[in-house]
Amino acid sequence: MGYELIVTEKPSQAKKIAESLANSKPIVKKEGQVSYYILSHGNQDIVVAAAVGHVYSLSEKEKSFKYPSFDIDWKPAYDVDKNSAHTKKYLAVIKKLAKEAQTFTVATDFDVEGEVIGWNLIRYACKQKDAQRMKFSTLTKPDLIKSYEQKLPTIEWGQAHAGETRHRLDWMYGINLSRALSTAIRKAGLYKMLSSGRVQGPALKILVEKEKEIRAFVPKPYWEIKYKGIINKDSVEGNHEKDKIWKKEEAEEIYRKVQQDGVVKAIDKRETKSKPPTPFDLTTLQTEAFRSLKIKPKDTLAIAQDLYSKGYTSYPRTSSQQLPEELGLTKLLKELTRSTIYKQLAEKILSQKVIKPNNGKKKDPAHPAIYPTGIIPPAGELEGRSFKVYDLIVRRFLATFADAAIRETNKITIDVNTENFIVKGTRTTYQGWQEFYGPHVKLEEQEVPKVNKGDQVKYKKATLEEKETKPPKRYTQSSLIKELEKRNLGTKATRASIIDTLFARGYALEKTLEPTDMGMQVAQTMDKYVPDIMKEDLTRHFEEEMEAIRENKSTSEKVLEKAKQELTTILTQFDEKKKEIGSSLKDSLLESEEKQNTVGECKTCNEGTLMIKYSPKTKQKFIGCSNYPDCKAVFSLPGNGSNVATTDKECEGCGYPMIKIGSGRQERTACFNPDCEIKKQQEKEIQGPELTKALESPCPNCGDKSLVLRKSMYGQFIGCSNYPKCKTIIQIPKDGGPIDMTPVPVKKKTTKKTTKKSTKKSAKKTTTKKKAK
Repeated sequence: MGYELIVTEKPSQAKKIAESLANSKPIVKKEGQVSYYILSHGNQDIVVAAAVGHVYSLSEKEKSFKYPSFDIDWKPAYDVDKNSAHTKKYLAVIKKLAKEAQTFTVATDFDVEGEVIGWNLIRYACKQKDAQRMKFSTLTKPDLIKSYEQKLPTIEWGQAHAGETRHRLDWMYGINLSRALSTAIRKAGLYKMLSSGRVQGPALKILVEKEKEIRAFVPKPYWEIKYKGIINKDSVEGNHEKDKIWKKEEAEEIYRKVQQDGVVKAIDKRETKSKPPTPFDLTTLQTEAFRSLKIKPKDTLAIAQDLYSKGYTSYPRTSSQQLPEELGLTKLLKELTRSTIYKQLAEKILSQKVIKPNNGKKKDPAHPAIYPTGIIPPAGELEGRSFKVYDLIVRRFLATFADAAIRETNKITIDVNTENFIVKGTRTTYQGWQEFYGPHVKLEEQEVPKVNKGDQVKYKKATLEEKETKPPKRYTQSSLIKELEKRNLGTKATRASIIDTLFARGYALEKTLEPTDMGMQVAQTMDKYVPDIMKEDLTRHFEEEMEAIRENKSTSEKVLEKAKQELTTILTQFDEKKKEIGSSLKDSLLESEEKQNTVGECKTCNEGTLMIKYSPKTKQKFIGCSNYPDCKAVFSLPGNGSNVATTDKECEGCGYPMIKIGSGRQERTACFNPDCEIKKQQEKEIQGPELTKALESPCPNCGDKSLVLRKSMYGQFIGCSNYPKCKTIIQIPKDGGPIDMTPVPVKKKTTKKTTKKSTKKSAKKTTTKKKAK
């Protein structure tokens, strides 16, 4: 009798499921480096095997570079992308195990992506038409056992078809639009890859429209008047009741009037209740993590996914803001009392007469809101950002059960020669949910002194300040995700990666979300010649259609046929304007490239401009003068120069422009001038006395060149700056001890000479063997 094969999305999930379902400890088997698990649950023999995410990818049936291209199908990921070579061994194990299996169960994440992964494994690797389906929101033992024992009889077909449709739509739009753009550029004589996509285009347009608004903004002057005084020995400061005064003459007149004592005209006190927050869906978790912890949305999702995989929190890719009673909320709160950090807070909630979360309106048929599972991480396991996101999730969960917070606003109106000034302060009088949300509550506490109506205000100072209205703010990564959700563009799981794609393509700057010149030009060119690429209506329509497929109200065939028609029309319009599009983009790209590579003024000749250049000979970037060959100023860059960018900063030590090295958390600003005294001093401090002394010595082989610090895959070493003519290598001890200046002997390469005769003889032998066979 055969066994039941359970397929999972990741190796870590396979391990958790096996350990949870096993009557006793599961047996771990290995095929090379790939593990799978043999166990029994009750009387059922089970084998649990893992994929590694998507092990199948969409690809053209026949490879081409033409567009439009719609003839696509699923192929093993390792055949489509060399970076997916590692998937081959996992797929091989599942195929082997499927041959002896009698029944099949899908235990991938319960969403459209997980359904596609599971369906592809069942139909292509296991050669089955259907399978049973486990549905779970946490990787805890009770949830996994319940999920197994209450399995769905079939794959969730609505999710499967919606997921596959999304993949096909994204492939068709992404490949065809990107090929069209790149072809237009090549026709204009420039070889560069450009990309666009179904959601990428509208997302870029949102940024560009905001940038146009900012650049078109004309600041308008206004005046503010502040009044400082003393009431019963307490200092107060108030703003004029008009706040912004638009006429200078009026502001000056008021300013002249109020340089005297005043009187308290009115006192107003108001209390407002602040409801507890709703439970986290993915978007609000990402926006809160960005606001409170400064963690990027993409990183928040990755951390939340890891916490889910370890069993500490529930599934993160959810749109729900609701925690249903079926989760056993009281039990979860009791589990949190085992944590020294959350014990008192959880006990306080448990002592309430009513234990009910402040559920939001948003629902998700697949998963509840994000919540802690009650499994407490061992001390020290979660550190840094992982702990911060976990703490945010736990505190948000607790805060949803708490009372409303009460805030009191006190307003004092001061009459100064018939002109009213407002002194205002707001403070928290009852913490309520804020106590539980702790460090993630960012509210100002402003108190005003206790006064009575009619109290005299002694004049201290009045100020008249001229200001200007400010342009609209650019989006942050957090606010752009909210905007995409509001416009129904992309999905909860893809929005962060869409933003990341805009950075990767050079269409927007990561820190400010300001569109680059290239991003502006691509968006404006597309909007001018092929506006349908940038319109969000069509993208939104397809999002609605995919939701209809998930609910079994529409079909994949119908939606994809409509997409092909729309895309064919768009590409026909594109081809009619290909020459104009290519010409417009070419000029912009060249200008953008020059701007990105301009470092600053050359200090050697004081005439040219220092530029980041590329050497085909060494396959490395370097900094050189635009006045070459008259000026031969050359500066090397770290590594091969691929992760270097220009800045608008100058070095305080030598006045040379600074460059940016690295990206993300590794990013730093540095001076590239080797003669800079500050740079030399910093390097000496990092290198230590032994290495500094060695680098100041002459080369032991050629003698007339300085030694430099170099890196290889084996670590740092000392080499000659006259390389490749001088190939001196001096090893640096790993323990930081004395450096032996004796060069490492360079091995001479020996090559085997092959004569024409021997080649012919071997060829003849091979031919003879083949004939004999």
